Amino acid sequence: MPSVDHFEIPADDMGRASAFYGAVFGFRYEPWGDDMGMLMTGSDEGINGDLHQRSQVDHPTVVVTVDRIEETVAVAVEHGGEQLGEIQPLGERGRWVYLRDSEGNTVGLFDNAGAA
Repeated sequence: MPSVDHFEIPADDMGRASAFYGAVFGFRYEPWGDDMGMLMTGSDEGINGDLHQRSQVDHPTVVVTVDRIEETVAVAVEHGGEQLGEIQPLGERGRWVYLRDSEGNTVGLFDNAGAA
């Protein structure tokens, strides 16, 4: 069954944003370079997320892990959704893509189909 995997928060200033989430919520920031990193919530009950340079999606999103992205996109399109961009590899771990739901919201999809 699909599940919410993580959240994504866009930022204009990575240092300012990571300091904000650290001070306000106690989230620990682990950078993956200059324009992206993980926000570690510190909770075994919750999910972690990434903080990334603002670009294609300019608002927070949730990312849902699915069995196969293509199948989920097909069902979404049948129900008024739209695939946004091409399916992208995520290292050797998997793949991701954004879709727009029937209400105009952006949702991220992730699968392990690209995993080695």
